[in-house]
Amino acid sequence: MRITDAQIHLWSGQGAPPHHIRAPFTIERALREMDAAGIARAVNCPAIWDASANDYSIEAATAHPDRFATMGWFALDGSTNAATVDEWLAKPGMHGLRFVLYAPEAGPMLQSGALDWLWTRADEREVAVALMVLPDHLPLLGDLARRYPRMRLIIDHLAIGPFALLPDAASHLGSLLELSRHPNIAAKATGLIGAAPDAYPFSSTHDILRRTFDAFGPERMFWGTDITRMQATWSDCVSASTEQLSWLTGVDLELVMGEGISRWIGWP
Repeated sequence: MRITDAQIHLWSGQGAPPHHIRAPFTIERALREMDAAGIARAVNCPAIWDASANDYSIEAATAHPDRFATMGWFALDGSTNAATVDEWLAKPGMHGLRFVLYAPEAGPMLQSGALDWLWTRADEREVAVALMVLPDHLPLLGDLARRYPRMRLIIDHLAIGPFALLPDAASHLGSLLELSRHPNIAAKATGLIGAAPDAYPFSSTHDILRRTFDAFGPERMFWGTDITRMQATWSDCVSASTEQLSWLTGVDLELVMGEGISRWIGWP
């Protein structure tokens, strides 16, 4: 089985937020730890706290195209437009875009049409776009999915924030699962172990994973870690899904553990 982590952050500078490890998470370190945990590949979401992280992602994907793909980001401050999408997707190793809209002001931005240029171009290019949003904004993603059916949306971390703990952290799960009726929306089950109040095998996450799997299916639920903010080891994050979920086996397991995200972002 070829395991692909659906989300990591690579960065080489300083200044990481306190909920991530403070040291840079370099290409060399990631490869070393991936090898130790039996992880073949990873989707790199360049760290938003390091201005050079997008350039570093190109370095990673160019040197190790079989190990790293990138979902890059750019500023959504009025300085960018549809041409920026084309420019970004032309970069080496770029297999999609990812934006952190985890803020109250993102709701009006999503509703106002201010980002329609982005969604339109992503729809035209049939590109994958990952979004980290507040739970209250999940219904807005359903509207996006209807309006832009060729854009392949990914909801980061099951819309669970970095500081919340289960079970309260997943109180919005019903709203998330409602979105599974849109065939162009997928759920990234990354970061979930970080919200678990219990130790390995993180039993508090099992029902959430099963319900998400039942709703989205194996082709649209993606395993991953966001490893730099996990207290658990990468190996434990792997085995928590490959060995501790009795209902996840065979082809379904292969899809959840990497083939699904690879197909969704077009990474052969």
